[in-house]
Amino acid sequence: MKIEIIKERLGNVLSKAQRLTGKHLSLPVLSHVLLIAKKGLLIVRATNLDMGIEITVPARVEREGEVAVSAGVFSSFISSLGNVKSVSLELVDNRLSVTAPSSKAAFNTLSGDDFPTIPRADGIPFGIDPHSLVKGFRSVHYAGALGNLKPELGSVHLYQDSGNLIFVATDSFRLAEKSVPAKKEVLQNGVLIPIKNVGEIVRLIEGEDEEAKVSVGKGQISIETGNMLITSRLVEGSFPDYRQIIPKEFHTEATVLKEDVVQALKVTTLFSDRFNQLHVRISPAKKLFELTAKNGDIGESAFRLNAAFEGVELQSNFNHRYIQDCLQAITSDSIVFRWSGENRPLLMSGVADASFRYLVMPMNR
Repeated sequence: MKIEIIKERLGNVLSKAQRLTGKHLSLPVLSHVLLIAKKGLLIVRATNLDMGIEITVPARVEREGEVAVSAGVFSSFISSLGNVKSVSLELVDNRLSVTAPSSKAAFNTLSGDDFPTIPRADGIPFGIDPHSLVKGFRSVHYAGALGNLKPELGSVHLYQDSGNLIFVATDSFRLAEKSVPAKKEVLQNGVLIPIKNVGEIVRLIEGEDEEAKVSVGKGQISIETGNMLITSRLVEGSFPDYRQIIPKEFHTEATVLKEDVVQALKVTTLFSDRFNQLHVRISPAKKLFELTAKNGDIGESAFRLNAAFEGVELQSNFNHRYIQDCLQAITSDSIVFRWSGENRPLLMSGVADASFRYLVMPMNR
């Protein structure tokens, strides 16, 4: 293998591919990236067996070939070359020689034959705006459960309902749902994508402008956008029928400026206890929306918000972190808080925005 490639282009590719590498005692090749040079292209692959990536970029190929090189050191070396325009890569006696105008290095390699393949899901692909895909995943993935005790709760559920793709995640204490428009019937069956993989997908495709092609096959989902292919395993199992726990009727409602909610949480949560407990008191008759936090070692704090009210008085306790987590997903200037009764779940959404709903379970006193 012998190629010349623009240094900045190679550095960008390696920074993405490196995210899916790591130490693996029984398969040391997983800490490497696979470089394949052929027909004027450099193909870079990486995988952790749970998720894989393949990125293709133009290069001047003098001699075709493939080799696996340690991702961390190789990526760091390329990024340290500064404003160098291009670099040359050549495989000589099982070592990858990297030459730049002012630097030279040689890396030990592994055979490309030992590198796992990056599969492509065999389903019929459908197109979606990558910004919508990122928005959907980012709006809900934080609400999923950590750990592997219940894999279906450690996933983002993606399914289609009428003309929308629906993204949902829950850890049983809170639930986030986001819908984005879909051009047509694109997803026949719902899928479960592991939470940790969703986070990587968001980071990898964020900033992409070309339409993403999504394919779903047996146990896998592939996302292709521009020059990049990402494949993730899917979780087997059934997502809970969450729609039955979302209240249909509400007895109390308060509409508040999002900026005021952010400020109120900043102040009151300084005094929260080890359970992150936040006391909410609503009194439409008194025009009162008050957040209170108390800590036996520090003290207590209360914050009153200006709001528009409907319904009856109530008091409830919630984990303030759960309320804070969803604020980045609400794009409206104002937030609607709705309750079906005291010590009942809280439903949050943006004013005049039906695309996002967030449910938080109350805490016992």
